Amino acid sequence: MGQSSGIGVLDKAVVVLRAAAATPCALGELCERTGLPRATAHRLAVGLEAHRLLARDADGRWHPGPALGELAHGHGDPLLTAAEDVLPELRDLTGESVQLYRRDPADPGLRVCVAAAEPASGLRDTVPVGVRVSMAAGSGAKVLAAWSRGPSDFPAAVLDDVRRRGWAQSVAEREAGVASVSAPVRGPDGAVVAAVSVSGPVDRIGRRPGARWADALLTAARRLETRLAEGGRP
Repeated sequence: MGQSSGIGVLDKAVVVLRAAAATPCALGELCERTGLPRATAHRLAVGLEAHRLLARDADGRWHPGPALGELAHGHGDPLLTAAEDVLPELRDLTGESVQLYRRDPADPGLRVCVAAAEPASGLRDTVPVGVRVSMAAGSGAKVLAAWSRGPSDFPAAVLDDVRRRGWAQSVAEREAGVASVSAPVRGPDGAVVAAVSVSGPVDRIGRRPGARWADALLTAARRLETRLAEGGRP
């Protein structure tokens, strides 16, 4: 069960959180990953869900809930406050999944989904809030790498092209059958603090997602920046 605090119920709850953070899972999978009895795993997962530390997707699978992002970055984080309005509008405009990523401060090889907005139905590219994904693939990773110092897994020419265009796209890099386009979000000092992304099935958004959604994405990024400069106010 990993490191123990000596507080049994707390240790079990953390095990459940970690299991759901790895990949979204239903109750059966949760029991397999944690080794907990079915009744115990269900009780803990439902309790964590009540506190918004876990949430369930359309298929009933648990994944990290929004409270984890709020605790990690502060409930008053102006970027997350702005994202509550801007991301759903971008989702409604595109009909696709929308995410906001930051580079993981604890591991430069990872990025963290800190906010997301999913369409109500249809095929989606679900990336739960709190999930960490590689900085070695995907349009969001390219954007964060293009405007940050230090080594990168992407060739210099690729990052130069991202900076020239002001956005990045990817097709089947992070996940087979998924395409995405991302744009940088800058803080008041001009530094890139996040990447906002639109992603969905390649069959639907095509192999050149930037041609379709880059303009809308850049507009959303500018709105986030304006709200960020204003402290997240509407």
